[in-house]
Amino acid sequence: MKPDTVGLPDSLGGEVIRVTDTDGDRATWTFPADLNAVRAARRAVREQLRRWELDGVTDLAELLVSELVTNALRHATGPVGVCLSRPAGPDGVLLLEVSDPVPEPPRTRDVRLDDESGRGLQLLARSSRRWGHRTGPHGKTVWCELAVPR
Repeated sequence: MKPDTVGLPDSLGGEVIRVTDTDGDRATWTFPADLNAVRAARRAVREQLRRWELDGVTDLAELLVSELVTNALRHATGPVGVCLSRPAGPDGVLLLEVSDPVPEPPRTRDVRLDDESGRGLQLLARSSRRWGHRTGPHGKTVWCELAVPR
């Protein structure tokens, strides 16, 4: 069965399992649980923010989606979902969500200066307006809100 690739940019080809919608105020993708998902998710987010003319938040959104998808891949064996919700007005926020099939909540950890990993959630907390997680019957979603510059 061929995956649903509605609105799929040609450059993402085989790196996406499914694109649900990219034309409205929400864009949702599902990526396979492999390392190419990080690059594909960054590219998908960048393209969508360009379509929505939200270029001022693109670099930060790409960085945070990289951190969250990488974290999901380290702990999950199933697909990773990414969802963007466009701000309702000029003073709104961009909602970025990353889902995986593992229900355990993310945990921040104390890291030493020479540690090579473990700073993703700290970066998320410092870079976003708010962040959190929710669990559901199919895993968890880690979300953050990014202020959209005028």
